[in-house]
Formats: sequence, C-alpha cells, structure tokens
Amino acid sequence: MADPVSYERRGTAGLLTIDRPERRNAIDGATAGALLEALEGFIGDDDARVLVIAGRPEAFCAGADLKAIKTLRDRETGPLGFTRMFCPKPTIAAVSGYCVAGGLELALWCDLRIATTSAVFGCFERRWGVPLVDGGTQRLPRIVGLGRALELILLGRAVSADEAERIGLVNLVVAPGEEVDAALGWAEQLAAFPQETMLADREAALRGSGLPLEQGLALERELGMQTVGVGQQGAARFAGGEGRGGAGVPRHRHEK
Repeated sequence: MADPVSYERRGTAGLLTIDRPERRNAIDGATAGALLEALEGFIGDDDARVLVIAGRPEAFCAGADLKAIKTLRDRETGPLGFTRMFCPKPTIAAVSGYCVAGGLELALWCDLRIATTSAVFGCFERRWGVPLVDGGTQRLPRIVGLGRALELILLGRAVSADEAERIGLVNLVVAPGEEVDAALGWAEQLAAFPQETMLADREAALRGSGLPLEQGLALERELGMQTVGVGQQGAARFAGGEGRGGAGVPRHRHEK
C-alpha cells in the first residue's frame, strides 16, 4: 500500500503532500499519524524554513474519511494530525480541487492559502452532523470575520475560489497546476528574510489575535525587543547603501 503522505525538501521549503486520490485525500487514522510525523520532521529540520501543504490535483483534502471515521481519535495534537499544534515556522496551503470539511480546517491552520481557480471550499460536514473539531470554529472567524464565518459554518455551502479570495479566505488565486510552484515561490521569499524578526512578528500576530489590544501590544514589544540586534544590523546595511529605492521588495504577488 502506498504511503498516504509524502514529504520532501524543495530548496528551503518542506513540501508535504496528501496522497489518497481514491478518497479525495480524505484523512483516516494512518494518514493523520503520517501528517503528524511529517510535521515533526519539518519542525526538527533547521534548514527547512517554510512548510507547504498540498494535495493531489483533484482535491486538496475532503476532510475526515467518513468510511474510516472509527480509525480517527481525538488526539491532543488534533484528530487530523496536527491541527491543534502551533508551528514555529511559516506555513502555506497550496489548494487545488476540493478543500472541504476537515480539509478546510487543515488549510485554515496554515498562515497563507494559495488556490487554483478550480478550488472549492466549504464546511460540507454540516450535512452529516459532524462537528468542526480541528480548529475551524476558531480560525475561520479570525480570518474572514465572525459574520462571514458563521454563514459558512451554519449553511455549509460551497465557496468558489473567487469568492474565497474576495472574503479573505484565500490570499492568491492561480491557474490549475500552478499552486505548488506559487507556494514554493512565496516560501523562498520568506526564507530569504532575516528569520529572527520575521518569526517574532509572526508569533506576535498569531498569539495576539485573540488578546485585548493592550495585551497584544505588550506581547509585540516583548517579542520584538528580542530581535533589536537583528534590526540594528539591518539598519546599518541600509545606511551603507543596501536596499535603496525599495530594492529587494516584492512588487507583485507572483514575483519570486
């Protein structure tokens, strides 16, 4: 039997691919375990700076495999593998085809989402009374706002790629077959920045999103002050002539 998940290094990125095309990449117990193992390997690889998660073209992930639902367990890290874990490095979902139910929750776990024009999103588990237990009720409102999130969660309707981009669920829409390359391109951009400051800013944004403003500002200060030395070095390089005129700043979403 083929492995349900593959993991490989692509430059400075780790590419994790769900590979159960016969089940539209739905996740059973073995797949959840393989996802967790792949994530732990990525986290432990200091040279891998960004994680890209993808599925085979016909589907990103159709969620929990309802034909093998009894093989899934309510593990502390999340029934679908790692959806309750905090990843210390940036993550990007490269979405093609169906990204529904738990698959949507897996994409919401990522920091950024790139989708093809054929992508379809939705809480399709609404039809069967299956609850959202992989972070969907908490992450979706933080990404698209509570009103829109409740619409999607309660109605369980399908959302096209264009609508997903319009409401902020997706960051970028690309042609079919381009989603992984686009995600890897963004990964290389992220990997090229001074890591300490970028990771501190990311953590402040993620951890502070549910805090009152005063506490969020305190967290930002705490994390930011830990990287002041990096900022001083960068300022010295700028003073020495680097980066003038915006050199090095990406001008377009597709720019690598």
